[in-house]
Amino acid sequence: MMKRACVIRHLAFEGLGILESVLIERGYLIDYYDAGVDFLDDDALLQAHLLVVLGGPISANDGQDYPFLAHETELLQQRLTLQRPTLGICLGAQLMVKALGGTVQPMGHKEIGYGDIQLSTEGLESALAVLKECPVLHWHGEQYSLPAEARLLASSALCPQQAFALGDYGLALQFHLETDYRRIEQWLIGHCCELQQAGIALADIRQQARQHGPRLQMLGVRIFHTWLGQAEAFDQHRHYTHEPV
Repeated sequence: MMKRACVIRHLAFEGLGILESVLIERGYLIDYYDAGVDFLDDDALLQAHLLVVLGGPISANDGQDYPFLAHETELLQQRLTLQRPTLGICLGAQLMVKALGGTVQPMGHKEIGYGDIQLSTEGLESALAVLKECPVLHWHGEQYSLPAEARLLASSALCPQQAFALGDYGLALQFHLETDYRRIEQWLIGHCCELQQAGIALADIRQQARQHGPRLQMLGVRIFHTWLGQAEAFDQHRHYTHEPV
């Protein structure tokens, strides 16, 4: 039986990126759900072998304006309680935090562009260890509290919580490891207003993408393969034993 990955997408061009080919290579069938448009099938999303919740320009606190966020948070809460493999990126990571009872709040500044992260001791022992000296793509203006049950993996000078793990089944990334640097122009077009308001030069991001994108992409593929291998093994063990892990 093929594995199934359900993917909640909030913005058309913020898709799986390089993660898509990794999933296909690992034998996953991929089902996209466009938030606010597609019906979020609770059974399908809870039973999928993998749930990926992607990024977007709205806030995890915008549930009053975007009611589907409450549904996503509830689904994540149930899925994480079941300890099923779950990956959250940017907004997806923040929704994981909300699902675990944490908080999300504005940083007071933007962190956009390729920049360094600092790996924690746990991070240096995780799939992210290969990022020790490689800038990653940041694109956010909010930060989150670290859930009590989480292991901090990475931080940056502007944002103290950049990545965390929940056992071997959950991974939350504030930065964008999935982005294909060859498609960065879509981000510059789609986020043009945010970039103008933040006073960020498009030429700088283009140059950073050319400089850091190829290596980051290679490492990103490796990281996703490593983490998925760990999450799949955990899930198989959990299913086989039928015991709480």
